[in-house]
Amino acid sequence: MTATPQEIIRSSQWHHLSVQEVTRHLDSNLETGLTSAVAAKKREHFGANELKSKPGKSPLLRFLLQFHQPLLYILLIAGAIKAILGQWVNAGVIWGVTLINAIIGFVQESKAESAIAALASSVQTNATIIRNGQKMQVPSTELVPGDVVLLASGDKVPADLRLVQVRNLQVNESALTGESIAIEKNTQPLNLDAPLAERTNMAYAGSFVTFGTGKGIVVAIGDATETGRISQLMEQGTSLKTPLTRKFDKFSRTLLYIILGIAALMFAVGLGYGYSWTEMFEAAIAFAVSAIPEGLPAVVTVTLAIGVSRMAQRHAIVRKLPAVETLGGATVICSDKTGTLTENQMTVQAIYAGGQHYTVTGVGYAPEGKILLNEKPVNRNHFPALAESLKAGLLCNDSHLEKKDGQWQVVGDPTEGALIAVANKVGFTRSSLEEEMPRLDVIPFESEFQYMATLHEGSSFVIGHSSLASNIDAASSASRRVGQRTIYVKGSVEAILKRCQQMLDAEGNLTPVNAETVHQEVDAMAHQGLRVLAFAKKSVSDVETCHGTSLQHADIENDLIFLGLQGMIDPPRTEAIKAVQACQEAGIQVKMITGDHAVTARAIAQSMGFHKNGKVLAFTGSELARMGKPELATAIEDGVVFARVAPEQKLRIVEALQSKGEVVAMTGDGVNDAPALKQADIGIAMGGAGTEVAKEASDMILTDDNFASIEAAVEEGRTVYRNLLKAIAFILPVNGGESMTILISVLLARALPILSLQVLWLNMVNSITMTVPLAFEPKSERVMQQPPRNPREPLLSQSLLKRILAISIFNWILIFGVFEWIRQTTGNIDLARTMAIQALVAGRIFYLLSISQLGSALIARLRGIRQRINDASAIGIGIACTVILQIIFSQWSVMNLLFSTAPLNLNQWLICLLIGLPMVVVAALVNRFDPLD
Repeated sequence: MTATPQEIIRSSQWHHLSVQEVTRHLDSNLETGLTSAVAAKKREHFGANELKSKPGKSPLLRFLLQFHQPLLYILLIAGAIKAILGQWVNAGVIWGVTLINAIIGFVQESKAESAIAALASSVQTNATIIRNGQKMQVPSTELVPGDVVLLASGDKVPADLRLVQVRNLQVNESALTGESIAIEKNTQPLNLDAPLAERTNMAYAGSFVTFGTGKGIVVAIGDATETGRISQLMEQGTSLKTPLTRKFDKFSRTLLYIILGIAALMFAVGLGYGYSWTEMFEAAIAFAVSAIPEGLPAVVTVTLAIGVSRMAQRHAIVRKLPAVETLGGATVICSDKTGTLTENQMTVQAIYAGGQHYTVTGVGYAPEGKILLNEKPVNRNHFPALAESLKAGLLCNDSHLEKKDGQWQVVGDPTEGALIAVANKVGFTRSSLEEEMPRLDVIPFESEFQYMATLHEGSSFVIGHSSLASNIDAASSASRRVGQRTIYVKGSVEAILKRCQQMLDAEGNLTPVNAETVHQEVDAMAHQGLRVLAFAKKSVSDVETCHGTSLQHADIENDLIFLGLQGMIDPPRTEAIKAVQACQEAGIQVKMITGDHAVTARAIAQSMGFHKNGKVLAFTGSELARMGKPELATAIEDGVVFARVAPEQKLRIVEALQSKGEVVAMTGDGVNDAPALKQADIGIAMGGAGTEVAKEASDMILTDDNFASIEAAVEEGRTVYRNLLKAIAFILPVNGGESMTILISVLLARALPILSLQVLWLNMVNSITMTVPLAFEPKSERVMQQPPRNPREPLLSQSLLKRILAISIFNWILIFGVFEWIRQTTGNIDLARTMAIQALVAGRIFYLLSISQLGSALIARLRGIRQRINDASAIGIGIACTVILQIIFSQWSVMNLLFSTAPLNLNQWLICLLIGLPMVVVAALVNRFDPLD
C-alpha cells in the first residue's frame, strides 16, 4: 500500500491534490470502490473509524488522592502518633477530621471527563458507500482510507473526504469551522495554504450535508480526521488548575513548612526545659492542629456550592465547583461569535430596491418585524420593486421554515430561510404565491454560475401597466394568460448584474441599470458585514424559453430586469450587546474568536461595542500564522477580533493570554471550540445550540444560550470570592490566636491553655457553624463597578495578613489572659481552659457581625440610617447554633469527659461575654483600614 497510518495522520495536503492523484495515492477506484478483501486489510492496517479515548482514574484512586494534600499529612501523622501513644479517642477524632475532608473533596470532584467519548459519538453514523462495485450502507466505523462514499442532503459526513463529484453540494461545517453559512462544495484542487474553512473540495467528519449530492473518497478516519485532531489537542492540552486552587496549594505548602518548623522548634525547646518527650509531642501536636485551618476546605466547598446554586437560578450550570470563583476573577472573556454572541439565524436587515433603501426589523426566522422606509412601515402594494424583490427571494428558493418547540427553524439553507422570513413580514406566503405562479423548472445554484433560477407559470404584472399597484397580488386574467411565464433569478451581484440591462424604479417602471450605483450600495452593505444577494426577473413566453417548461442557462444570459439587493447577517443578540458593555465597564476584556469572515466579524464586533482602548483591531488566522512570537503576543494582547481561525489557533490564543497572567474564560458551542474550552481557566458552553463535545469540555453551561448570562455569572463569581475572603479572614485569626497561645506557653514553660482536641472542636465544629453563614452573604452593589482582582495577587494579600495578625493577637490575649486569670484564682485548670474558649467564641460572634452585611446594616440603623438587611437569617441561625453548641460543649457531662471541659455558672458566662466585647472596637479599627466589601 502506498500510504502508511503515519502518513495519513500527518498529511494535510488532500485539498491540494487532484482527484487522480488522490485516487492513485489511496489505491482506490471511483467507479467500483474497494473490494471487501482490500477493505479488510486496510481496516487491520488503519484500525476502526472511531476516536480513541484514554481511560479516566478509578473511583478508588480518586478517593485516595483526596488525602494527597500537604496539610492533611500533618493530621494523619498526628493521629498515628496519638494511636501509638494509646490515645485512641484523640486519634479517632483527628482521623475523623481528615476522612470528612476527603469525602467532601471526593463528592465535589467532577466525574471523569467524557469529552472524547462525546467526540466519538459525534462522528459515528451509517454511511452509503460503493464496495465491490455495489452501493451499500455500512456503519461509519467500518470505513477505511480509499472507500468511496456517497453523500445526500441530510447526511452526516462519516469521515474526512476528498470530494470527487458534486451536484449543488452544500455542507454545514459550523461546528468545526465556526462558519455560520453552509459551504458550496466543488472538486477543484486548491492552494496548499488554504485554511480549513476555505477547503471547498473537502467534506469533514461530523459536518452535515444541507443540500445537493456528492461523492467523495475517504482520506482520513478516526484520530486522523480534523475532528480527531481536535480530540488530540484536548488530550494534549494542559489541565490547568484554577487560580483559587493554585493559591490554596501555595498557601498550604507555605503553611506546612512554617508549622513543621515551629513544631520542631517547640519540641526542642521543651526538651531543653526538661519536659518529657510525650508532653512535647502533645504540645507539638496541639500546635500543629491549632495552626491548621481544618474547617477551611469544608467552608470553601459550601461557599462554592452556594455559588453554584445561585448561578443555576441565573441560567448558568456549573459542572466543576472551582469554576464558580474562577469566573469571578476572569480578566478576559474570549467568545465565539456564531450562536454565542449572535442569534445563529440569518436575518435580512437591509434591502435596496427601486433606488430606495429599506431597513428590516426583527431577527431570526420568526415572521415578526416590519420593513421600514424612512423609519415608517411600508405597504408592499405601494412599492412594486420591493414587492418583486421579495417575491423573487421567496419563489427562487428550495428551503422552508417550520416551527418546532416554539422556535422557528429553517429546513435547508440559512440564507434562503432569511429570504422567506423577510417576505413573510409583509404578508407574502409561499403557498399563495406558488398557487398563483406554480414552479415549472429550476436551475439549482452552482458555484460555476453563481446563481439559481426558477421558471414559473404566469406573470405577476405587466411592466409599466397603469394599474400596477393594484395588480401585484391579484390573480387576474392578465397574470394568468396562456403562455405567459416568469423567470426569477437570485445570486451574486456580479453574476446577476452583468445579465441585466434594465431595472425597476420606485414606481415599477423600467429604467436603465446604473451598475456603478448598485456596486456602491453593495460596498456599503458589505462594510456593515452583510452578505448581499441580487435578484432579477424575466417575463417570457413558452416560445421564448425554447424548451416549453424546461429552463436552460441560455434563457437567462441576458435581458434580465434587476429587482434589487437584500443584505443579511447573523445578527447579534440585543442582550449580548448590553452584557459585553457591562463586562468592559467591569474591567474585563472581551475578545471575539470566530471561524467566520473577518469583515463580518469586525462589523459584528463594532455594532456590539467591542473595543480595547477605543480600537477594534482584527486579525485573521492566516495573519497570525505568519507572525513571529513577539509580534503574535502583541497581536493577541491588543486584538479584539480573531477571524478565520482554526481550532488549534483558538487554543493557542487562550494559551498566550494565560502565559501573560490573564484569567481566561472561553465561550463556544461547536466541536471547533472544544480544545480552547478545555484549556481556558473556565470553559463556557451553550446548553441549547452547543454540541455535546463543547458541553463535556466545558466547566459551565449556559442553559439559555445567552451571553448576557455570563455577566450574571461573573457577578456571582465575584460575590463568591469576596465571601471566601471573609471566611478566610474569619477562620485564620482563630488559628493564629490558638497557635500563638500554645507556642508562647511552651516558650514560657507554662501549662497549655488549650488542648489539641479542644482546638479541633474550635477549628471544625465552631468554625464551620459560624463561617458557613458568610457563604449566604448577598452581592454588594459595587461588585461590578470594580476592576478584576489581580490574578497574580496572593490569596493572603498584605492588607488581609495585617487584619489576620491584628485579630490573632487579640484572640491570643483573650485565651492566654482568661486562662491564667481563672487558673490562678480558682486553681481549676479545666475551668480555666473552658472559660478561655468561651470568651474566645464570644469575641468571634462580635467579629462575625463586624464583617457581615447584617452587622453593617445594624450599625447604620443605630445611626438612624435606613439600610436594607438582606439574608440576615443565615447569620442569625449561625450565631444561634454556635451558642447552643457551646452550651453543650461546657455543660454536658459527656463533652466534659471527652474534651476535658468544666460546666460554667451564669456569672462565669457573663464574664466570658464581657471579655469578648472589646472585639467590637478592634474589628471596627481593622475594618477601617481593610474593608472586606
